[in-house]
Amino acid sequence: MSFFSLFDEITSAVSDAIGDMAGTPDAGVTVDMGADGTPTKAIDKKAEDVILSYLRDSEACGEVISEEAGRCRISDADGLIILDPIDGTYNAIHGIPYYAISAAYMQDGEVMAAYISNLGHHEVFTAKKDHGAFLNGKPIRVSDVDTLDTATLSLYGKRDDTRQFMRITSKIRRWRHLGASALELAYIGCGRIDGFVDMRGTLRYTDAAAGILICEEAGGRATSVSGEQIEFSEDVREGRALIATNGLLQDEIISCLEHSE
Repeated sequence: MSFFSLFDEITSAVSDAIGDMAGTPDAGVTVDMGADGTPTKAIDKKAEDVILSYLRDSEACGEVISEEAGRCRISDADGLIILDPIDGTYNAIHGIPYYAISAAYMQDGEVMAAYISNLGHHEVFTAKKDHGAFLNGKPIRVSDVDTLDTATLSLYGKRDDTRQFMRITSKIRRWRHLGASALELAYIGCGRIDGFVDMRGTLRYTDAAAGILICEEAGGRATSVSGEQIEFSEDVREGRALIATNGLLQDEIISCLEHSE
C-alpha cells in the first residue's frame, strides 16, 4: 500500500475515533505531557494512538517522530515518518473546523512525500518530491501575487517583541492567524494565502515538514527568517522561525524583517 493510500485509511479511522470528541470539553482534557514539553490533550492522544497502530501493523516505516510520542522505532522497515496527529489542537477542541493530520515520509534524510488531511473540511493535500503538489488529486500552484501591498499573509509574532510583526502588518493588504501551521503552508501551495511568517522560534519539524514540501512542490519557497536554508531539529522540543511564500514575496519579506531590527 502506498504512503498516500495508507494515510487515506488512517484519516478515515481518525475521523471515526475523534468525531464525537471534537468540539467538546472532553477533547481538551490533559492526559499526559508530550515529548515536545507541552500538555497532551485527549484528542491528540486518541489520534496518535490510532495512527501509530496503523503504522505498526503496515510496517510503513521504521521510525516515527511524533509531537506527542517523540522519536520511536515501530518496525524493522526503512524510512521515517514525521507526524503531527492533530495540527491545530486548539481549533479541534473548540469546534473550529480547521485542524489536520500532517505526515511527511523521509528517506535518507530527505522528505520524499507529504500528506495533510484537513479533518474539518475533508480536503487532502499531497506532494511527492519532484512530482508536484495536489489538492484532492488535482494539481495546485502558488499565487502570482508579487507585492506585499496586495498580499495576504498568515502571521505569527513574539508576544514580547512586536516590532517585526507590526512592520509587516503595516505593509500587507491582509493578514490572518489561522491556528494550524501545516494547513497554512498547504494553503500557500494552492494560492489561498500568499505567505506564512512565523517569527516565534517555536515551529517544530512535526508542524512543518509536510507543509514545506507541499508549498515547495507547488512552486513556493521556505527559508529561515534570514533567507537561509531552513534546518529543523529532530528533537520535538526545539523550534525554528520560518518564512514560506509563493516565492515572489520571499525577498521583500526578508528585507522588511531585516530593517525592523
